[in-house]
Amino acid sequence: MKKAKKVKIVLLGIAGLLLVFIVVLLILFRHEIKTLTTLKEREKGVYTMTYDGDYGFDEFLKIGAKSDKDIEKYVTKRLLKGLPIDLNISEGGCTAFVSKDENGDVIYARNFDFPYSPFLQLYTKPDNGYASVSTVNLSFAGYDENNLPTPGISLNNFLTLAAPFLPFDGMNEKGVCMALLAVPEADLKDDPNKVTLNTTTAIRLVLDKAATVDEAVELLKGYNIYFSGDVTCHFLIADATGKSVLVEYFDGGLQVVEADSDYQIATNFIAYNGVNIGEGFTEFERYDAVEEVLRKNSAITLEQCEKLLNKVGVYNGETDKLQWSVVYNLTDKTGRIWPHRESAKSWDFEIGQ
Repeated sequence: MKKAKKVKIVLLGIAGLLLVFIVVLLILFRHEIKTLTTLKEREKGVYTMTYDGDYGFDEFLKIGAKSDKDIEKYVTKRLLKGLPIDLNISEGGCTAFVSKDENGDVIYARNFDFPYSPFLQLYTKPDNGYASVSTVNLSFAGYDENNLPTPGISLNNFLTLAAPFLPFDGMNEKGVCMALLAVPEADLKDDPNKVTLNTTTAIRLVLDKAATVDEAVELLKGYNIYFSGDVTCHFLIADATGKSVLVEYFDGGLQVVEADSDYQIATNFIAYNGVNIGEGFTEFERYDAVEEVLRKNSAITLEQCEKLLNKVGVYNGETDKLQWSVVYNLTDKTGRIWPHRESAKSWDFEIGQ
């Protein structure tokens, strides 16, 4: 009897320690676990998720990153609790434009053309910043067609926790919208007194901190930038007033290209000073196709945006590179997003949902 009692006491002790360990884990990973419970799969390779808690961006802004390896180290330590991540980016061709709809609302439409890219629509609400919705290229986090997140809490899904640092486009609660588009070259000088960001964390900076286009530009001027994967980019930025600019890194530094009409279009060529340096693919044809529609229509409906984006998505003769299309309404902070050219699979969204 005494031996059985001792065994029982030992087992109860082990169970108690195990319970304490589980409680500690739940406390330590509470935000990560809550975030992963919101990961929803809309179809294969297409997800939504709401980030819970602080993702350490203010801390990141103090140190920045001069390479993708630096971001990998920070995200691994701060968000992934030691789980390694391998950032991966390659070239693509995109189209974006800012105009107004039939109600006078400011709309921002954007195609993301790229090699196969699973994507995630991410909702964030930082304590020291603006709530936003953004689109994340999950191939940048290491996912591919044979390795995708699955709904629920799993070790493989932990890489999605890096999503706040990987937006490719997005809109915040003030109606500021920003997207990156590849261009063939950049020319800028680093300031040793400034912190360095990459292209996706530059978007996070604007989404979290800027209430207007002017604030966005001033924020970007305060940082150096490097281009992940050596894919040089420019940014189309717009706000709820209808103001928009292209931010390009050319002729030694940050250059601002303002709209010269009641709309602004961006594809994959440098527009600063009319140099029009393109990649040599379809960037000018896509630009002209969008401009033809916008010139004919002082207002463009959501349905017209869908048709236009689907039409100008990049198809190289063998592969359809259009990964997602999104239309943001900067006036009422809503939008619509859909995968590839499949408008029937679209869903509507709003900030704070």
